[in-house]
Amino acid sequence: MRIFVLLPLLIVLGGCSKAPVLKYEIKDDEVTITGCDQKASGKLMIPATIEGKPVTSIGNYAFQWCTRLTSITIPDSVTSIGGSAFLKCTSLTSITIPDSVTSIRRWAFKSCTSLTSITIPDSVTSIGVNAFGECSSLTSIVVSAGHLYYTDVNGVLFNKEKTVLRNYSAGKTDTNYTVPDSVNSIGMMAFYGCTSLTSITIPDSVTSIGHQAFRDCSSLTSITIPDGVTSIGDATFNGCSSLTSITIGDSVTSIGENAFDICSSLTAVTFLGDAPKAGQFVFFGTSSTIYRKPEAKGWCATWGGRPVKLISEKP
Repeated sequence: MRIFVLLPLLIVLGGCSKAPVLKYEIKDDEVTITGCDQKASGKLMIPATIEGKPVTSIGNYAFQWCTRLTSITIPDSVTSIGGSAFLKCTSLTSITIPDSVTSIRRWAFKSCTSLTSITIPDSVTSIGVNAFGECSSLTSIVVSAGHLYYTDVNGVLFNKEKTVLRNYSAGKTDTNYTVPDSVNSIGMMAFYGCTSLTSITIPDSVTSIGHQAFRDCSSLTSITIPDGVTSIGDATFNGCSSLTSITIGDSVTSIGENAFDICSSLTAVTFLGDAPKAGQFVFFGTSSTIYRKPEAKGWCATWGGRPVKLISEKP
């Protein structure tokens, strides 16, 4: 049985109290927060119990677009934070995630542009794709040394073994970054919206690059895809408007849709191997020329809608 109700919740801001409406659902004697009045502002403390029943989860989209909330405290009763739960809470500077939380779903804190740091409790066993993406002020992701599933290095989130790079904090101001040699996979949307980076060095150990991994890295000027990578996913470099050249290793056999969409400065793409399979609109919005080796197979006069020339003809 499900019960949908509205709860007046006290929020205090600068000594003035307001009473926005918190939406929730009761099922099997557990409470899920499902929504909040988008006019709510200031500091918010979610209650541990409602109607005598524990609040165990923050539902999908529960606080999305609550742009006036500055601080949220989640009670120890909560075990899961839903997808897009705090999407575009643009004034949120502080959030407390308790040790009870085991899962943080995809896009949970996406575009929380005022959030500067976040601590991952030891209880968390899964973090969804792009959970902290486009948090343009985020410089610090903190994981304890004893965490069983994740680790951090200077604001970059990895799995425990540091073989998967999960999230590069978009608020970091470094212009160059070298992916550690231990990494074999760059996760989906891992560098999404990292606008300060001009150069990223990817080691030969990397064999997999996820969809949209470097999307909207608008300051990125050059990057080399190592020989071990076999595919470049959809929209991987979409919106990298400063990217002028790229070299693609000879192991790449497919490039996804919109992979270099709106890379408006891209003029040279060098392929070291045979022609890969091309998705739609690979180079949409670019004026690039493709350069290939003379012995490479499968090339025609054009590929992906762009002219193909020999490497010897490269300026």
